[in-house]
Amino acid sequence: MTDQNRGIMKFNEADSIPAVAISGILILGSIGFLIYWALQSAYALG
Repeated sequence: MTDQNRGIMKFNEADSIPAVAISGILILGSIGFLIYWALQSAYALG
């Protein structure tokens, strides 16, 4: 077992390019949404 297959992602090919890309898109999208939501709530933009 490689180090990349330890922890939460305990399945084969957990360190493959598509899996990493999907995870990255989900994380960055969530952060972007939270920033947008915070700005909308704080400053009532638009």
